[in-house]
Order: sequence, then structure tokens, then C-alpha cells
Amino acid sequence: MVNIREVKESDNPVLSQLIKCVFEEYDAPRDGTVYSDPTTDQLCDLFREERSILWVAELDEKIVGCCGIYPTPGLPDDCAELVKFYLSPEARGQGIGKSLMEINIRSAIDFGYSQLYIESLPEFDQAVRMYEKLGFSLLQKPLGDSGHTSCSVWMIKELAKKN
Repeated sequence: MVNIREVKESDNPVLSQLIKCVFEEYDAPRDGTVYSDPTTDQLCDLFREERSILWVAELDEKIVGCCGIYPTPGLPDDCAELVKFYLSPEARGQGIGKSLMEINIRSAIDFGYSQLYIESLPEFDQAVRMYEKLGFSLLQKPLGDSGHTSCSVWMIKELAKKN
């Protein structure tokens, strides 16, 4: 049974390990990415920022993924970044990623954002294809100042207005 909930302090080490394991699995760059970002070890603290949230997916009470919304510096006020979207191998192909994406889009709209921005890597091509299917389009250059200089895939999505 899948449970999606907000991040809590005790999740920090498990989430940091999950994210780093995905980078290692795909042999993705460590420098200039979330892998080497010091905030990766303290995600609960990071997501105390106003208009941000990190959702955690559990499968049979085990953490198997996360995804969040964050007001990355340098982005327009109405644009948030979709961040920390990672799934363990056992969570893939079960709709958990889509569920995380849907709850984050709703959260972004609830926070008053009208756009979602994503940075990614060619190594995560399966995720990039999913983003495209969900209405994200490629950009020619990065937006904002995430500090993740190794990311070379940038995408944006217009969000429906809150009713």
C-alpha cells in the first residue's frame, strides 16, 4: 500500500541515501548536482521555507521516493522548481511517480504558482520523457539559481489556475 505524506526530520538520512543511490545507479554526475548539495542531508530543514513542501512516498511503510516544490532563488515569484524527485527501483513502474507529480502540481497551484520548472540530466532520460508526457516543455537555458551547474536539461510547465 502506498502512502504519500509530508517529510519529517527522521526521514533525512533515508532520503539522502535514496537520492545518492539513484545517482550511483545511473552513473550521473555527482559534482554540481543535488548529490553534492549539502542540503540533501537536511531536507526537512530545507522544506521549512515558505511556499515549499516535500512529499515522501512509502510503500509498505518503507520510504521509496520523494518529490517537492521549492521557490528556488532567481525564479519569478509565480514559478517554483519541482525538486528532489527520486524513486527507488522497487517503486518505479507502479504509478508512484505519477502520484507524487500530481500531488506536487496541486501543491504548487495551492501555493499560488502558475509555472513549474525542472532541472535534470540526460542520464535520467526516463524521467524526462515522463515530464514531457505531463506537459513540460524543454528550455534552451536554465532559470533561477539552483547551484546545480551540471544539470543540462531544463523544462517548464504552465499550471492551471486554482478555481
